[in-house]
Amino acid sequence: MSPDSDRVSIPGSRRTAVPGAQAAGAVPAHEKVEVTLRLRPRNASAEPAASRVTEDALPSQRRYLTRAELRELQSPEPGELARVKAFARSYGLKASQSRDDRCSVTLKGKAAAFNAAFGVELQNYEHPDGNFRGRTGELSIPAELEGIVQGVFGLDDRPQTRPHFQVHAMAGTLLSADQQNSFTPLQLAKVYQFPTGLDGSGECIAIIELGGGYRSADLKAYFTELGLPAPKVKAVGVDGGRNQPSTANGADGEVMLDIEVAAALAPKARIVVYFAPNTDRGFLDAISQAIHDTANKPSVISISWGGPESSWTSQAMGQFDQAFQAAAALGVTVCAAAGDNGSADGVKDGKQHVDFPASSPYVLGCGGTRLAANGTAIASETVWNEAVDSATGGGISVNFPSPAYQNKITLPSGAKPGRGIPDVAGDADPATGYRVRVDGQNYVIGGTSAVAPLWSGLIALFNQKLKTPVGFLNPLLYGSLAGKGLFNDVTSGNNGAYAAATGWDACTGWGSPIGARLLAALGG
Repeated sequence: MSPDSDRVSIPGSRRTAVPGAQAAGAVPAHEKVEVTLRLRPRNASAEPAASRVTEDALPSQRRYLTRAELRELQSPEPGELARVKAFARSYGLKASQSRDDRCSVTLKGKAAAFNAAFGVELQNYEHPDGNFRGRTGELSIPAELEGIVQGVFGLDDRPQTRPHFQVHAMAGTLLSADQQNSFTPLQLAKVYQFPTGLDGSGECIAIIELGGGYRSADLKAYFTELGLPAPKVKAVGVDGGRNQPSTANGADGEVMLDIEVAAALAPKARIVVYFAPNTDRGFLDAISQAIHDTANKPSVISISWGGPESSWTSQAMGQFDQAFQAAAALGVTVCAAAGDNGSADGVKDGKQHVDFPASSPYVLGCGGTRLAANGTAIASETVWNEAVDSATGGGISVNFPSPAYQNKITLPSGAKPGRGIPDVAGDADPATGYRVRVDGQNYVIGGTSAVAPLWSGLIALFNQKLKTPVGFLNPLLYGSLAGKGLFNDVTSGNNGAYAAATGWDACTGWGSPIGARLLAALGG
């Protein structure tokens, strides 16, 4: 393949400048760069594998694919993969790794070679939140590869997401009587009537982290105080990411919150934490590795990181969504936080925004409430909204059309049709938050970050009891399970532009779980 071939743009690859970033010069020509290319599946024109499980059917009535079957369906066409590798060689790039299950190939080489291969000018940028390598404009490829290369990730390594947690206060002992307004995960399990007699045995919960780390001593101390055995936690590094604890106000707060909530609710489940850099490439590769992990085989994935749809390229959202479709086909449930910055999701343009990846139609979007309890009973539960940047995310996607399973819900007045989030909710207000341990200290932490592992732990219990994974839950929630009294319907409050209402709403979805009832309705 000639480097002088006619070129075409990769659809959806346009990058815009990061607000507040200053160009600091071209990336040195010899600097080493590594990227992930996502390729067209060999059966791209066929019905998506996920369509097999999108109908309103109980888990026992579904037929999930095995990872081997999915690999056969969506691995790249050998001839097309060979053309991509020839393209790489023609520009002095090395195709170091190809993964049929993810339909991807890794390229390594020097910055100058990537500039030429994809028609970009990589620049270094300085930003108050951290420096990065970036680009603007579209990517291009030789016309012979049009449609084959569907996404290029890693040329731009700007921070892509933020963790959705908020620290409320230091705490005394985890079980102290003066912490009446906050909860341990075990207390929330009772309030939300999680099914008893289950512990997650035989299940694996995957947790995606884009920074920070955990300390085994903290986990041992935390679970000892809860009266539980320390969980089995395994760290998996992706794209150079690793378990790297630092401080409680950094990403450690996210990592420990996720692990402690999920593991307290499903104490016998295996917890596998996939650490990756906070870039679109790192995030996508971590999710893909978790979905296709044939060694650990997680049945549920918890994601507490995200960003407004406007901060993503459409090629990225498209490739993430394909990964989530693969998860649905395999029977893997993906839970994602809906965001902590209200209906604008932290964007200061006067418009409403939803958080991705929670806005993917194949993800269970998890919103937030403010919970008050009287013993093990709910005294009140309202939409979490303490301030502009301390409120549950939620709203209507401008990137994803309304999925078929949401055809019967009523969208907010004036909203254009689109995927509505969240789907479900749980306690998230930092003032009524979760008692956790981070870097040797006890804290009360909130945010929709906590709701994703809350639901992940609950689904692990469901999977243990049902013997068949719950998998893609959304069609059931909006179909045969709707209106059956399986949720605590939150009807008071707002997240900015949207107000709570009876039934589904764009603040808390269907509401918080009544766990035992939901399990029974699923066939438990």
